[in-house]
Amino acid sequence: MEQRTTDRLLRAQAQAIGGGVREVTVASVLDRVLAVQAQDLTASALGLRVRARGLTADDVHRATDIERTAVRGWFMRGTLQLVPAADARWLLALFGPVFLALAARRFRELALDEALCERAEQLITEAVGKEGPLTRAQVTDRLTTLGVEPKGQSAFHLIRRAALTGRICHGPQRDGEATFVLLDDWLSATGPLPFTGAAAETELARRYRAAHGPATVHDFAHWSGLRTRTCKSAWAAARDIARPAVAAGEQPDVRLLPAYDNYLVGYRGRELSVPAEHERRVWPGGGQIRPTVMVDGWAVGTWSGGRRGTDVTVEPFPGSAPLDPVVSAAVDRERADIARFYSGSPTVSTTVL
Repeated sequence: MEQRTTDRLLRAQAQAIGGGVREVTVASVLDRVLAVQAQDLTASALGLRVRARGLTADDVHRATDIERTAVRGWFMRGTLQLVPAADARWLLALFGPVFLALAARRFRELALDEALCERAEQLITEAVGKEGPLTRAQVTDRLTTLGVEPKGQSAFHLIRRAALTGRICHGPQRDGEATFVLLDDWLSATGPLPFTGAAAETELARRYRAAHGPATVHDFAHWSGLRTRTCKSAWAAARDIARPAVAAGEQPDVRLLPAYDNYLVGYRGRELSVPAEHERRVWPGGGQIRPTVMVDGWAVGTWSGGRRGTDVTVEPFPGSAPLDPVVSAAVDRERADIARFYSGSPTVSTTVL
């Protein structure tokens, strides 16, 4: 078997989007992949669905809002991710200082000096602690008392700063909107962090290799957003992952990946996931990554719909051969599973923050 095909199948299997691999709970999905992209709440829920069997939107709601076993926050690359609550604190300790330092220039551009940032952090902490959970709009309204403009990016960056410093975190949804709560109220502390410093970097590399391999240190740097020098040290220290031989199954494994899926953002290159001539169909620009139809870890088209019970529309890549009957039947099963996922469950928001 060609090495590229083998690597692709191994990656799809590691990410639980191929090889017949499906987990059974939110916790087991996140234990396997560590993080699911969560800029878009609907996409994050569907990112869990596509890796599991029988999961419902109600299961996701229960994990994030009631059991608090999964938490949303700014981690890898400084973007929103859904991670296991048990890993949230050491990940925040690792990434918070990195992305706060990188945000310094943006704060200067917005005329947010250190004194204002500290006052804002104190105000946010007190407001959320006394009145929370609070939505972004509600926190922004409180910030206007400090002279922060209600529109524009200033309020967003101040809220994100309070999260990166470990004061607040995402809490339950309210009427389809994300809210913020005090981190220490939402996630109970369980003693010293399990990983700090170089040990945390090594653990991150180990988890990445397990969830994304075969991969390179440059893939790890792209996914994590950490400095290349840091990544090289962590990569060398992380133990290698033993992987079983893999072969394509008798039937193609078809998955409807949501927008911004890990499988599409977790590597520096795209040659093992999407045909080069169709990359613009998946990455049209403006930071978008479209929902994608995957067959054994290889993109064959895009899709849309599926939100709040709407129909799923599949668009094979132009110029490609029509989907064969077996793949078409599998696509129909995925369509039906998305409808089942939402059936009788709370609505999942598309709020981005």
